[in-house]
Amino acid sequence: MFPLARTGVVGVAAAVLALTLTACLPDAETDAAPTSTAVPETTASSTTGPAKATPSVASTPTVTEQPATSLPTSCDDIYSAGMRSTLDALVPPLNDPGVTLLSTDQAPLLELLASVPTLRCTWGAPSEVGMATNVSVIDTSQMAAVTSALTEAGFGCETTAVATICRVEQRGVSLDDKPYERGETQALSPATGLWVSTSWINVNPDGYTEDILATLTR
Repeated sequence: MFPLARTGVVGVAAAVLALTLTACLPDAETDAAPTSTAVPETTASSTTGPAKATPSVASTPTVTEQPATSLPTSCDDIYSAGMRSTLDALVPPLNDPGVTLLSTDQAPLLELLASVPTLRCTWGAPSEVGMATNVSVIDTSQMAAVTSALTEAGFGCETTAVATICRVEQRGVSLDDKPYERGETQALSPATGLWVSTSWINVNPDGYTEDILATLTR
C-alpha cells in the first residue's frame, strides 16, 4: 500500500493523495482492484522501502563499463516535440519547485539515484496529479542489480529492442473517498547506459518512457 500526503501540507488528514508520495509500492501485486482501505499519511521526506527484502544496489561504477550516452543537461532535451506538447497540455508545469514526488519508492533504488549522475524532471503542481522522472547514467552491473531489485519488488518487466521496461500500478481509494491510480515505470537501456525512472499519480501518458528513450538515442 502506498502512504500518501499533500506537498507542503504534511499532517492534514484529508490530503492523503498528492505529489509528495514517497512510500512503498506493493511487493508482488500489480493492477490491484480498488479498495476502500484507508491509506495512512506520511511525511514528504519518508523514503521507507517495501517490507519485502530487496537486494542492495552497488553505487560505484566499474572503470571498464562506460556508458555510451552522456546525461542530458536539461529537461527540455528529453522529450520529443509531440510528447512535450502533450505534457504541457495535460499536466503543467514542468519542474514546479513545490513538487517533492520521488521517481521511485524502492529504497535500494533511491540509494543508487543519490550516487549517480541524474537529471530530475517533474510535471504538475502540488496536487493529486503529477509525475516525477529521473534520467540517470549507470553501468551494466548496476543495471543488473536494479532489474533484480524491481523483480523482487513485484514489477512486471519486458525486454524490447531498446530497453528492459518494468512497471507496477495500483488503484485504491483515499481517506477522503477519492479513487486514485498510481505507479512506476523503470526503463534500463544497456546499450546507452541510461536508466529512466518515473513515478506517476493519476496521469500516465501513453508512450511516455518510450518517448524519452527514443529522444535521447536518436
